[in-house]
Amino acid sequence: MAYLYETHLHTSQGSACGVSKGREYIRKYLDLGYTGIFITDHFYRANCAVERNLPWDTWVYKFCLGYEDAREEGARRGLDVFFGWEETFDGDDYLVYGLDKEWLLQHPEARRWTRKEQFDEVRRYGGCVVQAHPFRQHHYIHRIHLSPGCVDAVEAANGGNSDASYDALAWVYAKKSKLPATAGSDIHSAGDVRPDTAFGVYLDKKMESIADYVEAIRSNSIGVLKISPGRCDLRGNEQVMLPVDIRDKKDRSTGRDLWDYLGI
Repeated sequence: MAYLYETHLHTSQGSACGVSKGREYIRKYLDLGYTGIFITDHFYRANCAVERNLPWDTWVYKFCLGYEDAREEGARRGLDVFFGWEETFDGDDYLVYGLDKEWLLQHPEARRWTRKEQFDEVRRYGGCVVQAHPFRQHHYIHRIHLSPGCVDAVEAANGGNSDASYDALAWVYAKKSKLPATAGSDIHSAGDVRPDTAFGVYLDKKMESIADYVEAIRSNSIGVLKISPGRCDLRGNEQVMLPVDIRDKKDRSTGRDLWDYLGI
């Protein structure tokens, strides 16, 4: 038996771009046969809904409201809900899993991390980092940053990408970098949760805690991805219109050519 999980979801309580409250997602995902969902609202430097001038503990309490709202409704209806967040650096986004509200309250320095510090500290405290939609090209993104030494996995399929070629390139990037591949819907509205738009990952074992997902990432034991057919297939016409910055294990620019790095 396989267990299906949504890995990338935003609520209106935590994300400024979110449309639906946490509890509004529960019935939708149950109807599609999901075992659980991750709430990954936009973090401090990202498109967060919480005012940044608040005291840190107040900010954390407000930031976690979407997750807690979903968790309460999930417990009532029978859908597991897990906590994470999505942080942004220079247009590049990262999903963080494995740390919780209590950890955040004790670590205000998380809002000022560099990419390398994020990776090192999240791993030190038992979590993992996944780069979200690495090849997305949009008006607010001015450069693609690829730092394979600062992530545990790559989101190879993102339901929010407007062009499937972004996912095809992310799939190749994950494989060339020898990193696990994940998939997530990047959903912002419960009205968008449909069979063709809802992505996710299948696990062989039911998660008892977020630590189980961290272990699945670190051991590269993610099963099948739930994505649209052909979503990650190369078609030979992929284009990258933005500058690409490929970085080393210390998150320093290498100047490498993208197509040479990917081998395509």
